[in-house]
Amino acid sequence: MNNADLAETLVIKHSMTKSDARKAVDDIMAAIVSAASKGDEVSLAGFGKFKVKDSPARDGRNPSTGEAIKIAASKKLTFTPAKAVKDALNA
Repeated sequence: MNNADLAETLVIKHSMTKSDARKAVDDIMAAIVSAASKGDEVSLAGFGKFKVKDSPARDGRNPSTGEAIKIAASKKLTFTPAKAVKDALNA
């Protein structure tokens, strides 16, 4: 499923126009990214939580040459599904 499929679901279930549905999906994604970029947790009841986690700098190896390299610290967005989602997946 992609953004267009999500928008199509809104069109069918809520009698929206395709352009309004696509804008709604894009706005939701932008809001999640905006909150995450500020370091905020995004909690969607019944669905799950998006959290930003820090990945510290570490040593690694170039797989082609075996040369030791430094991997820079970064941030990553993680998702933890709600119990209802876990139950639906494992039903």
